Amino acid sequence: MTTTEDVLDHHLDAFTAQDLDETLADYTDESVVITNVGTFRGLDEIEGLFADLFEEFSQEGSRIDLERKTVEDEYAYIVWNGETPENDYEFCTDTFVVRDGTIHRQTFAGKIEPKA
Repeated sequence: MTTTEDVLDHHLDAFTAQDLDETLADYTDESVVITNVGTFRGLDEIEGLFADLFEEFSQEGSRIDLERKTVEDEYAYIVWNGETPENDYEFCTDTFVVRDGTIHRQTFAGKIEPKA
């Protein structure tokens, strides 16, 4: 049986590797990701979200640092910060609801400051 922590660790590894196929393997057509820039439903919309993120974070000088990871039953919570040539991701948080080995729901919030 796949645990919430297993799914979260796979997601973090896939995101760090910028592997879109492996990242999408954590979601289904019923998954929903809610962010400050919109709500993304199903694999097609979630794919677009991560393709844009990978494009930004693939640039030279980009980084992500995981500050905290907490898992309780079907819930996972992370706090992170990062930087790209365009933005400072000063304080960011994601919450995940994992069911049946996939991310059922995810929320994101962050303080993102564009670089001048």
